[in-house]
Amino acid sequence: MLRFAANSLSRSSAAFRSRAFTSTSSLLDSSSTLALQRNIGISAHVDSGKTTLTERILFYTGRIDNIHDVKGKDGVGAKMDSMDLEREKGITIQSAATFCQWKDSHVNIIDTPGHVDFTIEVERALRVLDGAVLVLCGVSGVQSQSLTVDRQMKRYNVPRLAFINKLDRSGANPFKVTEDVRDKLKLNAALVQVPVGLEGDHKAVVDIVEDKMLVCEGDRGEIVKEYDVPEDMKDLVEEKKAELLEAVADVDDEIGEMFLMEETPTPEQLKAAIRRATVACEFVPVFMGSAFKNKGVQPLLDGVVDYLPSPEEKENHALDLDKGEEQVKITCDADAPLVALAFKLEEGKFGQLTYMRVYQGTLKRGMNITNVNSGKKIKVPRIVRMHSDDMEDIESAGAGEVVAMFGIECSSMDSFTDGSVNYAMTSMFVPEPVMSISVTPDKKSNTANFGKALAKFGKEDPTLRISTDPISKQTILAGMGELHLEVYVERMKREYDVTCVTGRPSVNYKESIAKKAEFNYLHKKQTGGSGQYAKVIGFVEPLEEDAEETFEWDNRVVGTNIPPEYIASCEKGAIDASSKGGLIGMEVQGMRVVLEDGASHAVDSSDMAFRYAMSQAVREAMAKANPSVLEPIMKLEVVAPQEFQGTIVSGLNRRMGLIQNSSTMDDNVIIEADVPLSQMFGYSTDIRSITQGKGEFTMEYKDHQPVQRDQQAELIKAFKEEQEASA
Repeated sequence: MLRFAANSLSRSSAAFRSRAFTSTSSLLDSSSTLALQRNIGISAHVDSGKTTLTERILFYTGRIDNIHDVKGKDGVGAKMDSMDLEREKGITIQSAATFCQWKDSHVNIIDTPGHVDFTIEVERALRVLDGAVLVLCGVSGVQSQSLTVDRQMKRYNVPRLAFINKLDRSGANPFKVTEDVRDKLKLNAALVQVPVGLEGDHKAVVDIVEDKMLVCEGDRGEIVKEYDVPEDMKDLVEEKKAELLEAVADVDDEIGEMFLMEETPTPEQLKAAIRRATVACEFVPVFMGSAFKNKGVQPLLDGVVDYLPSPEEKENHALDLDKGEEQVKITCDADAPLVALAFKLEEGKFGQLTYMRVYQGTLKRGMNITNVNSGKKIKVPRIVRMHSDDMEDIESAGAGEVVAMFGIECSSMDSFTDGSVNYAMTSMFVPEPVMSISVTPDKKSNTANFGKALAKFGKEDPTLRISTDPISKQTILAGMGELHLEVYVERMKREYDVTCVTGRPSVNYKESIAKKAEFNYLHKKQTGGSGQYAKVIGFVEPLEEDAEETFEWDNRVVGTNIPPEYIASCEKGAIDASSKGGLIGMEVQGMRVVLEDGASHAVDSSDMAFRYAMSQAVREAMAKANPSVLEPIMKLEVVAPQEFQGTIVSGLNRRMGLIQNSSTMDDNVIIEADVPLSQMFGYSTDIRSITQGKGEFTMEYKDHQPVQRDQQAELIKAFKEEQEASA
């Protein structure tokens, strides 16, 4: 029996679409409150359907008038993938922001990339958002990048919903995926919906909390109708509801007490408990559907409003620079002193576009703001709300808003205030690059544009490192993988008309030590007049395996044998030595330098003398500490038909891969392996060839591990030959 359809969204009239769009732009300027605002990110493993889901969300909320294909086959492409490269490759490269209205709530959305090479886009989005939707493939479940995204969400304490997508595909199993979420991600997750049919028979979902079936009808699923739960599904619904109650009871006192008393909570009580547990990052409600088939999207939007926090519910802190970086709580109050964070930069046709999250106070056009990091005072010329690559001018943005500004010169992760407080927001985690290539413009006449492009890209992307090789004088681009660097080379050609000649990709090796080694070094030089004198005593040792830092300085000097004013110079000398190891000239990681004693001279000692002495002492000690070369190891996941398993495994063995796990799913085999990055060049061509184009793989950085002895000898020999050639 049809109960009601009062909440259904009808898209049959153009007039309605216009009203929906207009109301969005004026939403926060009128009667909306912070309690009705949501700032969310949509994140997942590559090709899980994030952008497809966002496209449906924008359509059902009235922000766009039509649904377009993600790969741009219809000549338009998805709204959130505005770059031509994104539409050609069918993947998201840059995170894109938009805003929409769902019922009475204002929702700011950032659609993020799923490919590991562009993980920094996910990192900075999650740093500033209050909640997230973790999209999972209904067939593949938790994949390698799902694990990375989950770690990022945990790093910034971001409450999340899970959405199991692609239930229309062959082999879809939301129950197995939910088990994966519990086992692999270690999350307290439970279904709040169950599917009505799977694969080709997928028709709707049943809301476990409200005990009703939600059917998306109409040409594009725009009309949501509610029906009674089918008789043949009541047992399944009761079973999953019991699981839901048990999972929530574990983390919520009110439901826990009712569970022990064998009382049944009302839908309102259960919803309130799910919200409390989700906001506290203690529970993950699991939704499901098929974005491509227009099913389950509107109930997910209801879940975003019902269960994810408003800006005032998410606790944020800043550092008070006037009080020794003392942590202070930020209040989501529009009348408080302004505190905002620039989390993303983009070069637009009107100059630099700076994405801002306003944490406290109000940002107004024309007001003067202070860049806390540089100390510069700036007048705000223009504020816009972003809708992918479209903009809407606004006069002001209150606490909790995500907006963009034009004409502001700053760096990513700079903090801004109105000058009345000296608060800085904490920055984000930036992973180290794992691969580099040399790039040179094909014509000398393109040198100026080449420089402009590099300056722009370097500002936009903290994981793109630009340097000059001291020997060959070539420009070196270092990034997160082949695709990452390939995209920037292609962007130079398209945006700046600069065709580049690229050198063979090289691997970002590191060096390390394996044992403790002492040093006792005297630097003494007399050339007439004041000379140089410094003596340092101490040792170097490897850091513990689980240490978060890659280099540690420990000053254990007692007394004034080394005057306190020279300790900082000693630390700089140790850092100098660790930045260039003695084997192949690469950065040394996993090392602790301990300074215990030393000696100085009243006249001849200086900052320069102690810095030099310390750098030489550490270099000599490293040579005695059983040094080794480390190479980046990638966590690889290959999915292909089962008949190719033997060929794939033997191919990985040839590439020095270590098989970690092998499992089957329907007719496919999933092989997980750890493989040195140096062995992975050209693997995309190789996997297509050996699987007749039916196999695919993903990989992400795992850690650095020692290379084999013969490989280390070759690397050292090549480094010495290079040094001699440049001498």
